[in-house]
Amino acid sequence: MATARKRQVSLTDTKYYHCISRCVRRAYLCGEDKVTGQSYEHRRGWIEDKLLELAKVFCIDVCAYAVMSNHTHIVLYVDDAKVKRLSDKAVIIRWHKLFKGTILSHKSLQGERLDSAQQTFLNKDIEQFRERLSSISWFMRVLNESIARKANKEDNCTGRFWEGRFKSQALLDEAALAACMAYVDLNPIRAKMADTPETSEYTSVKTRCEHAKEGKQPKDLARFAGSPRKHMPKGLPFELESYLELVELTGRCMRVDKRGAISPINSPILDRLNIAPENWQKLTTKFTKVFHGAVGRPKKLDNYCASLEIKRRANYKQCEKLLA
Repeated sequence: MATARKRQVSLTDTKYYHCISRCVRRAYLCGEDKVTGQSYEHRRGWIEDKLLELAKVFCIDVCAYAVMSNHTHIVLYVDDAKVKRLSDKAVIIRWHKLFKGTILSHKSLQGERLDSAQQTFLNKDIEQFRERLSSISWFMRVLNESIARKANKEDNCTGRFWEGRFKSQALLDEAALAACMAYVDLNPIRAKMADTPETSEYTSVKTRCEHAKEGKQPKDLARFAGSPRKHMPKGLPFELESYLELVELTGRCMRVDKRGAISPINSPILDRLNIAPENWQKLTTKFTKVFHGAVGRPKKLDNYCASLEIKRRANYKQCEKLLA
């Protein structure tokens, strides 16, 4: 039986989550239908554009993504501190970018006076909007529903476009986060859809590489803030240069002629995360096969399970073996 979403998300333990959505149709999300010969490649652009658009509205940052032929991988960071800082007006404005809102929310934006009863109802609505703006479930719902409607209209049909609700994994520490991001960014290379990270269409790593050439970081994606330190700014706890180098080296190790003969990876990020090269290779090529729930070092996993009152630790042995 699937685990309820509220039993998978614990922001006190981690704000990073890996989300996967899979398409149910033969025509796939994109690519070419071998039966009809029709191309659906343009739908990958739908996903990428909508994903980055939603990141500007929700208080959720996109850390990594890859739009594949029949599924999508997204690593998200929930910025619950940001949503708490937003004024009531800012919350309403953001919500109206996605939904119609209520009569009271529109009256409030127009500067109309509300009586005490109306203000009470509006405050409840704003509280709900605020909660949803930092909800992974609502983020993925808006993303997937909009794509499904658009695809159904194009295909002139009705029914399910996605296999079911998205799957999510909690990433409990830096090691799990780095491994999962590399796994996501290298998806097209493993699928032989691209030869190098910088030519991997519709992925976060390609976007980062394009901006890195100009010495910048993309505004639409979560920033790399560097190694953890006392006064740590918001952002991914790695150096951008080290991460890109790590993805490149990992991609080289996945070449067919080097399978089973992995050369040692001496990237600073791996040294700091204390992950053995052979374990790193397994993490970045079989992440979703090895792990079917929250991922992190044993102590982090214990804390996460305790917070959500989960008795069964599904990934404990694998986490202990690969990340300890």
